[in-house]
Amino acid sequence: MHARFTSAFSALPATLQTALQPLLDTSDFHGVLRPQDVAQLKQASGLDDDALALALLPVAACCAVAPVSRFNVGAIARGVSGHWYFGANMEFLRVPMQQTVHAEQSAITHAWLRGETQLAAITVNYTPCGHCRQFMNELNSGTAIRISLPGRAVQTLGDYLPDAFGPADLNIAERLMTPVDHGFTLEGDALQQAAIAAANCSHAPYSQSYSGVALQSRSGQIVSGRYAENAAFNPGLPPLQAALILLNMHNLAPEDIQRGVLAETEQAMLSQADATRATLAALGCTDFSVTLVSKPTV
Repeated sequence: MHARFTSAFSALPATLQTALQPLLDTSDFHGVLRPQDVAQLKQASGLDDDALALALLPVAACCAVAPVSRFNVGAIARGVSGHWYFGANMEFLRVPMQQTVHAEQSAITHAWLRGETQLAAITVNYTPCGHCRQFMNELNSGTAIRISLPGRAVQTLGDYLPDAFGPADLNIAERLMTPVDHGFTLEGDALQQAAIAAANCSHAPYSQSYSGVALQSRSGQIVSGRYAENAAFNPGLPPLQAALILLNMHNLAPEDIQRGVLAETEQAMLSQADATRATLAALGCTDFSVTLVSKPTV
């Protein structure tokens, strides 16, 4: 079992510990529970979906990177596919607080990057802040997504965000997590191609400034993240943060990053280049480049 989970694991009920340990012991456990894993944990613990997700929150919170607040928040996004995705808050030293990733954003983006196309529910330690409620309102599950919190009845996003402002108010039909392909041609080396592939799937219906980031670790592992724009703009998640979420779920730290590539639309209205370069430099990575992409001419 990875050392990050040890403190939370010992506090779980014995029956849940027994069922969960083989999953956490596998070398390829990266914060995802498959439908068969969930079924096995439910059978062993006697808990239903909501109770099991609540019980597992301390395990998800072990993935938090919180050097500023020292306040660990865990979240679990439950996909309509039956897969469950861990998420946790992430903070970064020597960069503005605006670069912080909230636990709900982490779990949702983790699910999106793994190929999940819609969420049924999200479980989190603490009441979602307004920032996260607005971020969730961009999802294709809409305000019907269920939100489960310790000690409270399950409610929907609509209950937590009444009279919401969202994509429809800007006449935008596209929703976050609905699969898209913007048609950029893959080119360059493996890292550049991973960044372009991420940009292809990015969500930027307001600015059309599609972008993706790919990071290569010192061991050669590649993770990538996509831009997730929001109707309220500020709650959008930059592509670097999305990549850092996946890096974290692969038990890698920011200091493991050896090289980064940003792929973004040529002559875009918005650019992620300066912010990505500055944040990566603060995290210790100075090998950074930008690849400009454009849609094929028809």
